[in-house]
Amino acid sequence: MAPTEPLYTAEEMRAAEAGHDVDAMMQRAGAAVAAEVMRRWPDARRIAIHAGGGANGGDGRIAGEILSSHGREIVEERPEVIVDALLGTGMKGVPRDETARVIEEINAAGVPVLAVDIPSGVDASTGEVAGAAVRAEVTVTMHGRKVGLAVAPGRFLAGEVVVAEIGLISGETEHALVTPAVLDEVPRRSPRDNKYTSGHVLVVGGSRGMTGAAALAARAAFRADAGYVTVCVPEESVPVMEALVVEAVKRPLQQVDEAAARADALALGPGLGRDKEAKQLVRRLLAEVALPAVVDADALFELEPGDWPAPRVLTPHEGELGRLLGRDSQEIAAHRLASVQEAAEKFNAVVVLKGEDSLIAAPGGGVLVCALGLPSLATAGTGDVLTGITAAFLAKGMEPQRAAAAACAAQQLASHTASQRYGLVASDVIEALPSVLAGK
Repeated sequence: MAPTEPLYTAEEMRAAEAGHDVDAMMQRAGAAVAAEVMRRWPDARRIAIHAGGGANGGDGRIAGEILSSHGREIVEERPEVIVDALLGTGMKGVPRDETARVIEEINAAGVPVLAVDIPSGVDASTGEVAGAAVRAEVTVTMHGRKVGLAVAPGRFLAGEVVVAEIGLISGETEHALVTPAVLDEVPRRSPRDNKYTSGHVLVVGGSRGMTGAAALAARAAFRADAGYVTVCVPEESVPVMEALVVEAVKRPLQQVDEAAARADALALGPGLGRDKEAKQLVRRLLAEVALPAVVDADALFELEPGDWPAPRVLTPHEGELGRLLGRDSQEIAAHRLASVQEAAEKFNAVVVLKGEDSLIAAPGGGVLVCALGLPSLATAGTGDVLTGITAAFLAKGMEPQRAAAAACAAQQLASHTASQRYGLVASDVIEALPSVLAGK
């Protein structure tokens, strides 16, 4: 398995199809749709085909012909299954009124829907949904996954995605989907390594009442195979950290520069606080410390772009990214791909927009989409865990975007192997990390 899989925009699909026999491709696409309908709903006899005027509609009509030849009745009323072949990958913006009316009728029918290539109303190149959009149970997409099937809100409308081969050769794409094989890129310890050469992470945070955040980041860094972790916290928090993370070295914040001089990567922000002193510390460390750094939580508050001396990885959720870009979280949620790319350029940093589809953008490059986890990861503390894992991978020398992608994959896969898949807490994720990284 490759560490990533291509995610196609509409333009990239047009380029992949150029020079190929359109009729042959449509015949293969229609056959794939018909086969999936019969496989998934073998007892369904009444099938509705909603086909538009383009190639997507042609795929749907061919599927209808094949289904009819296999004894299915193609109907307009009271179907048992609906095939959505209205718009396809070329659609942008808001569907026209008549098309929107048909989409609403499809959603109101109360029967399973199979979308051809992409649910109608979803932008294939971005995942954005500007108006009415089909809610599919399954999407049969041709040649390769589209960006809009992987990025929210489009991904939430696609259902299960089935990729159908139509005789094309894989090409280069700007964006890619992260697979579990990305973890093979994480450096493993050799017999010659010791605790210092295996990656030294410095965690800075843990103010009173929020020591748990720094503790989670430190523990996650250890479980992600960092050999050494130092935690710098306010002096009054040191005794608490002594109890929470036995293995880490503890230092008061006054010694942060000395600690940074010995570290390989910085995890800045978990439980740090947002007072004037904390904000000044964040600005100074990011401006002066020539270590790759993960910037999360409180360290993102009122963060400004800078001329960084080393790579920076920012890990905001939608609300935090909205504050960084001067927008509300709803606008970020509606335009996730564009927002994360804008932030990467603005801050000259790798930016991880967290979510079920975590988007990892780098300046001047494409976006990696990591969507391997369970919804149970949406719980307090998992952001601190991601910070610790990312810092551990940076400390091992990984390129920042790949380190962030691998960290997202490790955390998300841990949600499947954790002892508690329901009622999951951040500590459960941490304890599952070693088995995930060992490939078990």
